[in-house]
Amino acid sequence: MKRDFTKLLDISKEECLYLIDRSKELKELKKQGREYRPLRDRYLAMIFEKASTRTRISFEVGIRDLGGTPIVLTKGDTQMGRGEPIEDMARVLSKYVDAIMIRTYGQDVVERLAKWSTVPVINGLTDEYHPCQVLSDLFTIWEIKKDFKDLKIVYIGDGNNMANSWIEAAILLNLNFTIATPEGYEPISHLMERAKRNHNFQFFNDPFEAAKDADVINTDVWVSMGQEEEQAKRKRVFKSYRIDEKLLNVAKKDVIVMHCLPAHRGEEIEGDVFERFSHVIFTQAENRLHVQKAILEWLMLGRANRTI
Repeated sequence: MKRDFTKLLDISKEECLYLIDRSKELKELKKQGREYRPLRDRYLAMIFEKASTRTRISFEVGIRDLGGTPIVLTKGDTQMGRGEPIEDMARVLSKYVDAIMIRTYGQDVVERLAKWSTVPVINGLTDEYHPCQVLSDLFTIWEIKKDFKDLKIVYIGDGNNMANSWIEAAILLNLNFTIATPEGYEPISHLMERAKRNHNFQFFNDPFEAAKDADVINTDVWVSMGQEEEQAKRKRVFKSYRIDEKLLNVAKKDVIVMHCLPAHRGEEIEGDVFERFSHVIFTQAENRLHVQKAILEWLMLGRANRTI
């Protein structure tokens, strides 16, 4: 049966842990320079309605590493912007390619594409969710901290797609997860309600309450794509949600700070803090490649070649 990865709750806890474990194996293979090309003669359509650096390069390199071929479609390359129904495009692309990755605005676009496509669909980012990034972040935490079961993981900032996907991860894996956002900028309400059933989940408006005894602190930009008109207001609202040394003083001494990039130094994170944790942040970016290769392999083959 065809599977999709439109959000983290599309998969089970066991599948999530498998993908993290498989990412480790694929990362090691690449470090060793060993050839592994199970996706020869397979094609990945990559649709970009939103601009991209890390998503495009990591998926393009990833599918090539696995022996497949990427087909990049930007906004001007398709008929979507000129009224072609998503339902039709999904069925057409399914005749040509073996999987579809899309980076777009509305989650409904991804879900409609997945419904009508007969090949796997991957969410490269929407306004509501960013599952590939958070799966990569989980892998990064696992690499650095050796596990995430007993850690206090904190997210501070806007209740955006990253916050929503982190809440999904907390639900899926029963994480000790805390989030702090300004009033009126909370994540999706039904996710918050579901997460609150877990005694390990906490929500605050005060970032210092949230960061107390944290093992991991995550943040993201205050102004996402499409919110540029709100920039001045958001800078005022979020100014006390900056990750700086004062905030880190309430966290554990060995806390790590994560950022999915791009980062605006002096806004959501101080420049000195960014550089102090740059090894973590750029490992996050690198791990997009390995995690997405694991996702591609799993969705396109339905299995992994565990002999390699």
